[in-house]
Amino acid sequence: MNNLDKIPPYMLPTLLASVPIAFIAVHWAFYKLLQIAKEKNLVDNPEARKLQKVPVPVVGGIAVYFGVLAGVLAGTAVMMQAGSGPSAMLLPLMVTMTLMLYIGAMDDMLNLSPQIRLLFQIVAVLALIYSSGRCVDSFHGLWGIGAFSWWWGVPLTVLAGVGIINAVNMIDGVNGLSSGMCIICCSLFGVAFVWVGDVAAAMVAFSMVAAQIPFLLHNVFGIRSRMFIGDAGTMIMGVLQSWFVICMLRSDGPGAALAQYGESNMIALSLAVLSVPVFDTLRVMFTRMFQGHSPFNPDRSHLHHVFVDAGVSHGITTLCEVVINVIIMCIWALAIVCEANLDMQLYLVVAASVLLVWGTFFLLRRSKQHPSPFVRWLIRLGDTAHDHHHWWEKLQEWLDAPSKE
Repeated sequence: MNNLDKIPPYMLPTLLASVPIAFIAVHWAFYKLLQIAKEKNLVDNPEARKLQKVPVPVVGGIAVYFGVLAGVLAGTAVMMQAGSGPSAMLLPLMVTMTLMLYIGAMDDMLNLSPQIRLLFQIVAVLALIYSSGRCVDSFHGLWGIGAFSWWWGVPLTVLAGVGIINAVNMIDGVNGLSSGMCIICCSLFGVAFVWVGDVAAAMVAFSMVAAQIPFLLHNVFGIRSRMFIGDAGTMIMGVLQSWFVICMLRSDGPGAALAQYGESNMIALSLAVLSVPVFDTLRVMFTRMFQGHSPFNPDRSHLHHVFVDAGVSHGITTLCEVVINVIIMCIWALAIVCEANLDMQLYLVVAASVLLVWGTFFLLRRSKQHPSPFVRWLIRLGDTAHDHHHWWEKLQEWLDAPSKE
């Protein structure tokens, strides 16, 4: 059967309604929240392990949530008009994202302890599992494992969900990185959902993409208009990515249909899409535990830290990490084209992630004192992008114009 036959006719109208509405909603709310944050001093202040030099407003997660919610509502209205009705999965997902928004906002304002954050994250993932009736319950043939019981599925889903939430939270360190990584991850998952005809999941994925675009632009190109998404934003991004992984690894989800295409490994796909945040976080947490520290003890050992310490600009750091993520995804796709079996797809993704994510970290750390030619080129590239480029200055002026000093 031609795969286009699986795509419902209302897929395109739904996306054409949800994506622009999500973008417009965030753009409308952005400057209002920015001004409120400045007036109420809701900012992220500089400290030893952080890379910004001045206080930056940190309420962007509210704008992201508002945009995604507006996009989902607009898309659902189109689905209703097409006679489809809203997906039963949307309510549990949006309620869980609301819970994570609240937890993240409390963390931004009160600086919750790692133990309290972890407890709330576990509760949120369990709430998502039991309210939706879905969890990771199939490896789709990897190592000969198909569907398995919830006795294994629930703890595995909690472990994966909490891990992804923290991985997404921990990469939020340089301008545009978390939003840029979220854009690429949600875009890749969104394409997969379109491929198998899952309208609701595709709608949420691309609504999140649209909601993140203003943050990428303002945080990379703006100065006065920069606003961090904060823990509130990374929490909702993390739980959404966790939900996408559940979709890929449940026995009755879109991943089951996608797994039939070229014998695709859905675990390898999920790891490839989230390769940079997951493998960087794994390295950081294992290193901290090896040194006798808590895995949640904040420090300056993330990949983005060594990029900046080596003299690479924030924008080029974001670009490099996104490119690494895309390369790993392309390696998985190439394995499919070459008809690699399920096991080999996973091994290739893990090997590529270790080589590119961990390898880049150690290369940059060694280059801190004696930069390699490649690192020097990255430094010059960042300097060239910022120095005396008329288009850059015009974009910066346009983005900063509605904001006040």
